Amino acid sequence: MRTTRRECLALMGAAALGACADAPEPEAETQPAGDGLDGRIIDGHVHVWTSDVAAYPLPEGRDPAAMKPPSFTPEELFAHCKPVGVNRINLIQMSFYGSDHSYMLAAIEKYPENFAGTGLLLGITDEGSTPVETMLDLARHKVSAFRIGGGQYSKDGAGEWMDHPKFEAIYKAGTEHNLAPSFLVGPEHLPEIGRMSERFPDTPVIIDHIARIGAGGKPPDPAHIDALTALAKHPRILLKLGAFYALSSEGPPYTDLLPLIRRMVEAFGPERCMWETDCPYQVQPPHTYAASLALIRERADFLSASDKENILVRTAEKFFFER
Repeated sequence: MRTTRRECLALMGAAALGACADAPEPEAETQPAGDGLDGRIIDGHVHVWTSDVAAYPLPEGRDPAAMKPPSFTPEELFAHCKPVGVNRINLIQMSFYGSDHSYMLAAIEKYPENFAGTGLLLGITDEGSTPVETMLDLARHKVSAFRIGGGQYSKDGAGEWMDHPKFEAIYKAGTEHNLAPSFLVGPEHLPEIGRMSERFPDTPVIIDHIARIGAGGKPPDPAHIDALTALAKHPRILLKLGAFYALSSEGPPYTDLLPLIRRMVEAFGPERCMWETDCPYQVQPPHTYAASLALIRERADFLSASDKENILVRTAEKFFFER
């Protein structure tokens, strides 16, 4: 039985918006050639993992049965992305592995032309944690962003939840080394991100999944849209446009999201927006990889050719691959 979209969203964790259903199916769709983007397009957000828990064990207490789909290896990813012209990907450390980045780093080492990475920072404010040391260590392996889940520090989003010396150290290291805190947050957490960008204007910052505006099938709240676009005044904040499977109330081809995407591009500019899929969740039926790409590449007719090149190539290329 296929897991419903509502059930998938109920399973949201620290590293993904949605979950599961059936195993990925081969992509039959292709994108039209002629725009000069084939082979250059970058997917800004993909998780990979393996069912081989002997070689890459899970942390104590993690159940391999919770890995849904059971695996999404680089090779499984390539079967979806390469036929539609996507050859480079920013990998996101999967929460299944906790702080052990071994599998993601092995993938980057095996396919250095295809992959860059975003690490995962957990327990930042815990006694004995060393987030800056983690950042600098991973940065030696093509990892230039570091995922932070706002909900684990502020359940209701209120207050200055990054008012802690270790968050300040993260931002200072970000400025010095061009490394980005990358936030998996909801709209309620956005004011605190803005406050930190006021304090540390030279630190690059990435916001995932359009700040999950509309997740759960709800119409986008105008107040949430305003909260996100208010951050556009900070020139080093980048925004990921994706996880369409989770944000669209209508499903493929996701055209109900076009007004939201247009508002974001107008606010941030295409040079600060990047496309992402959030695979493997984007390829769980009825969703497909090609449908996510087509929303930007074909259906967003308000975007110029230059806009699309920025969103699909240059924004992610400049930050993740030209270092």
